[in-house]
Amino acid sequence: MTPPATPPATPPAVPPLPLPTADREGCERLAADLRAAGFTADGVRSAWGADNDDAVGRGVRGPALGVLGDRDDALAVLARLLVLGMPQDEASVAAALPRTGVAGLCALGLATTDGTRVAPTALIRPQSYAVGTGDGHWWIASDLDEAALAGPLPEDHVLGVGGASFTLAELQLPTPAARALDLGTGCGIQALRAREHVAEVVATDVSERGLAFARLNAALNGVTGIDARAGSLFAPVAGERFDRVISNPPFVITPRRTGVPAYEYRDGGMIGDALVASVIRDVGEHLVPGGVAQMLGNWETRDGVPGLERVREWVDTSPVPVDAWVVERERTDPLAYAELWIRDGGTVPGTREFDRLLDAWLEDFAARGVTGIGFGYVLLRRPAGGDAPTLARYETVTQPLPQGGLGAHLAEALAAHDRLADMDDAAVAASVLRVSGDVTEVRHHRPGEEDPTVIELRQGGGFARSLSVDPALAALVGACDGDLAVGALIDAIAQLLEVDAGALRADLLPRVRELLFTGFLGFAPDAEGGPR
Repeated sequence: MTPPATPPATPPAVPPLPLPTADREGCERLAADLRAAGFTADGVRSAWGADNDDAVGRGVRGPALGVLGDRDDALAVLARLLVLGMPQDEASVAAALPRTGVAGLCALGLATTDGTRVAPTALIRPQSYAVGTGDGHWWIASDLDEAALAGPLPEDHVLGVGGASFTLAELQLPTPAARALDLGTGCGIQALRAREHVAEVVATDVSERGLAFARLNAALNGVTGIDARAGSLFAPVAGERFDRVISNPPFVITPRRTGVPAYEYRDGGMIGDALVASVIRDVGEHLVPGGVAQMLGNWETRDGVPGLERVREWVDTSPVPVDAWVVERERTDPLAYAELWIRDGGTVPGTREFDRLLDAWLEDFAARGVTGIGFGYVLLRRPAGGDAPTLARYETVTQPLPQGGLGAHLAEALAAHDRLADMDDAAVAASVLRVSGDVTEVRHHRPGEEDPTVIELRQGGGFARSLSVDPALAALVGACDGDLAVGALIDAIAQLLEVDAGALRADLLPRVRELLFTGFLGFAPDAEGGPR
């Protein structure tokens, strides 16, 4: 006789935490205290060491606590309280926050006190990031994580800054614009990043907790010009258009069944990858001509149709035709994907609850014929002046990328594409080019042979691409020093290689266009500093 199934354990109820309050004066006092304590990313990292700091990012607190020992200086107290989420003695907290005080911290909704111990109700983590003029810095408040809660996350959890958040922040175009939309703002990091280049940002989310943290983080970092609005997807901005749309949407594919947690920060409530498809199809109507949307997403390889091809179908069915540049960075199988996101919610592998959730995920994927899940970056642009789209690029880029500068690379690639779209081959041949400063050449030789068997061009910035090229293209790139036009260089190379110059032009000019788009080559400046 089969024993009755054991119902899933009900996790203990987590008492509701207070909403943070974006009182500007209180945030200014707290920022001054954090600054005076040296509560920065570098300060905290140096306090307990780089390796231990990385462990904290993975939810392992023990080594960092061991290094801090019984230190009671302001940085140590605040690191325990606000980074690790551990209660601290009230007198120590009061000394660490002389302007804010314990009462001020509680008034901001960031802690509670029983008169002896101060218990955090949120985390504040210092974050450093690369910007065009140097290093930037934020303090980002978010909900207590699973280490601080000692258990699974509540479904209305507001996530702090993770790897995906930093990725999208670095992808944002660093060029000026008037209005931007941060769709699904969460703790508000994308809105903060956008405000560095955009005059006004509208930040939307279905989560009232997320909006409260976004308002707090803006005030804590002294940032104005962010309008936080509640609502799903584009509903809060119906009829409005923007120069930029940035979105790290809740793209995680989650089974739609009872007993599977639906975390607001990652689950959009739709089946499979339908939420990402919806945003891609609808965003064009909210862009001004020339406006750009940038987002992250997951997409399924389903019934034999590769994920990137399904994304192409979504773009093609947009009511507003758009340029598209989609980069798939990772591809994983259903089992690994399910394990990743079940662990992300705080459920421990090897437990009955973990196995129950894993079965639900795998059954959900099997029902739709899903054999793989891709993750990547989506850039869409509404052509200016009602023009037809000219960019449709769908590619897989899996190599590690250098830190910083990717947003600038995207902006330069778009500018190169637009210039090339108006140039025929004769105009490209008449252009004077220069090899980019981050490009190197590697030649591989068989022992004892003079001629290389493989010639590679490698890019240090951008997408860190590596290309195998033939001797003719290698010679052309090597000769692009801002002096002679491309056509003249090709003619000289043809004579050197004893091949037909016309045929060599027909072969090399399309590849020159690709090298200009990907950043291996650039247009050389004229005498006044403008591109020739």
